[in-house]
Amino acid sequence: MRAWSALLVLLPVAATAHPHVFVDSRMEVVLRDGAVTAVRLTWTYDAFFSLMLTEDLGLDPDGDGVLTATELDMLAATILDWPPEFGGDLVVSRGGEEVALGPRQDHRLDFVDGRMVETHLRPLAAPLLADLPVTIENFDPYYYVSYTVHPEVILHGAEGCAMRHVPADPLAAQAEIDRLWQGLDIANAPPEVTLPPVGYAFADRVEILCGA
Repeated sequence: MRAWSALLVLLPVAATAHPHVFVDSRMEVVLRDGAVTAVRLTWTYDAFFSLMLTEDLGLDPDGDGVLTATELDMLAATILDWPPEFGGDLVVSRGGEEVALGPRQDHRLDFVDGRMVETHLRPLAAPLLADLPVTIENFDPYYYVSYTVHPEVILHGAEGCAMRHVPADPLAAQAEIDRLWQGLDIANAPPEVTLPPVGYAFADRVEILCGA
């Protein structure tokens, strides 16, 4: 869970998965010689969460949706402070096998029209050949955050490569949740009980294939 989540009051868990933060995700994929080498993500947070977090931090007291340089630095210190256990909500796989990602790069935060915009680059630990479909997913394992990936994914260095965007199927996702949560007393579960991660069921999927 992100560092800023400690600032929020968590709502009781409902019988259906219910995210608390909504993010528009724009994705750029960097390729070289038919291999995926990096993914750049631009996350635009929903206006309500952006407002709530700035209020919690005592920023933008005049409510005009514009932050001073000092206020933006304070907000960035919160948003960009990823805890060690946070993997960045990004999964890259090929043939069903997840691959390792390198540390984030070029990480920055802007505040545009009252919404936080976080951008960063995630290089792969090693180039991943896309002679079989390379799948890229941006999701929170516990669905606290809902990411919607923009269908216009930008490819860099992608000569001879094709992209397919597959949006999540909410009905299939709910059926998967019902299966995972079958027999669990969600309403009366004590705080120390960890529910199964269900975020993958709600993940949009981007597939990259080169040389087909």
